[in-house]
Amino acid sequence: MAAAPHPTPHLQQHLEQSPEQRRAADIIRLLMLYRPLLDAFVIDFFTDGLWAQLPPAWQPALASATPVQLAGLLGGRGGPGATWPLSLLAFATAARALAFPRGCPGGSPRPPCQSSHLHPLLRRHIKPKKQHEIQRLGKVGAPPNPLRPPNSPQPPNNLPSPQLLQRLSQATSCEHVVDIGAGQGHLSRFLAFGLGLSVTAVESDGRLVGLAERFDQELLRELGKTKGLGHKRPPLCPLTPQAPQHVAGRLDPADPWGEFLLPPTPPGPGPAARNPLGGPGGSEDGEQVLVTGLHACGDLSPALLCHFARSPAVAAVALVGCCYMKLSTAPQPPGCPLGYPLSTSVAALPGHQLSYRAREAACHALEEYEGRLRGGSPHLRAHCYRAVLESLIRTANPAKRHLGLQPGRKAHTLSFPQYAHLGLPLAGLDPARVPLDSGAVGAMLEQQHKVVAFCTLGQLLAPAVETLILLDRLLYLREQGFHCALVPLFNPRFSPRNLVLVASRTPLAAVLAGLDNDSEDGDSSKDEDLGEAESPREGQN
Repeated sequence: MAAAPHPTPHLQQHLEQSPEQRRAADIIRLLMLYRPLLDAFVIDFFTDGLWAQLPPAWQPALASATPVQLAGLLGGRGGPGATWPLSLLAFATAARALAFPRGCPGGSPRPPCQSSHLHPLLRRHIKPKKQHEIQRLGKVGAPPNPLRPPNSPQPPNNLPSPQLLQRLSQATSCEHVVDIGAGQGHLSRFLAFGLGLSVTAVESDGRLVGLAERFDQELLRELGKTKGLGHKRPPLCPLTPQAPQHVAGRLDPADPWGEFLLPPTPPGPGPAARNPLGGPGGSEDGEQVLVTGLHACGDLSPALLCHFARSPAVAAVALVGCCYMKLSTAPQPPGCPLGYPLSTSVAALPGHQLSYRAREAACHALEEYEGRLRGGSPHLRAHCYRAVLESLIRTANPAKRHLGLQPGRKAHTLSFPQYAHLGLPLAGLDPARVPLDSGAVGAMLEQQHKVVAFCTLGQLLAPAVETLILLDRLLYLREQGFHCALVPLFNPRFSPRNLVLVASRTPLAAVLAGLDNDSEDGDSSKDEDLGEAESPREGQN
């Protein structure tokens, strides 16, 4: 029998890579093939002739596709009567296969106004989306056992499963949590009052720090008032009268761990805050801490991970990033660290660079867009309106490009002339001098279905871009010798940035066990619709 052939050097290198490294390399190869599609701004659809730049074989099928068929292409579930070119099917299949699994978006298309899983006092000032995220981080209730036969009773000793941060606390013997980018302190308040952990909340905006401390005092006062009051449904666990400690300061991504904090914005009147994590040798009391960041914006996420890698005071980290377009990329001035790429693995791959538009696309809401397609939502016309408006503005003044106009949040409810009368003055143009009823405008508006199809193609690539950014962070931590994983913890319909990066200095198997089975709110239908939440804006920055 002939000896097996030796693998080529390229194949040998491929086999020696980890699955994460191979996935990152495959994503980059896909993005390089479709770079013009990825980097295109939809508002340039008419001015740059984006439709003509699509592969000719795709254009007839996409032009005749219904929104429901486009939703099937986006979600990989098919559509009635859709016949796609093989090259388009291969593109869509590759994009979906390379993106990290985001969990199954089940239940209601939006979170309940109030989550019954949270203590009533912890719901105050918190929007429904944030309630859902905090409730998922603090899920109580036993995860389903995949080995238990259907319809069999739950074992009587099946205790509630701890949530992610609580599991990390138990696995690392840490009872002190540092919440970075704490905003109005919603998560910190839950961890302190709801789970009884010692919490330090770090926030760069001094005004939000003051607001968070006010909310803490409100809760402490209400705790005293409600001791003798009953509720329709008793809370899952009593609250601990222990408020978090709030620190006003900014994370410094460049300095050593001992210089963790910079002054807040704007600077406060008091003395500079002390680093809650101590210096390179550990925290002030010699104990390790957990670090978390719920929607740590832009460069805050990579800065947090870099500090984790440098400081033995931090035992583990749980991070949810957002606003990828704000990441610092090359070129940067000397001494300014990059937000992407972090890992040497990704940095060494040709074509790893991501444009601003690509990173902006990574902040996608794919499940929401698919739902709009399936429902034929009037929101779908907004992109076409903006692209037509861009064409009119550029015709009047070619120098006025990508002005960032926002004619209104309910643009989809307007006719195009109404929309243009709101948008043109924002560009310094008189609507009376712009022909809004011309044949050219009408011809562009009739191509709304093409604009929607073009947007769908961009949505197909967006999760792969987000996966590449998150894989870069995971590989960076692996290169430093840490144990880490990406967990789809939130319902992607409610919280599009639903992937939590978990990293620890010790193995994570016990921490992550059962989280996959417990990744969805099986009893979300039991949540109460108690009216709108009270907060005027999101609390995390």
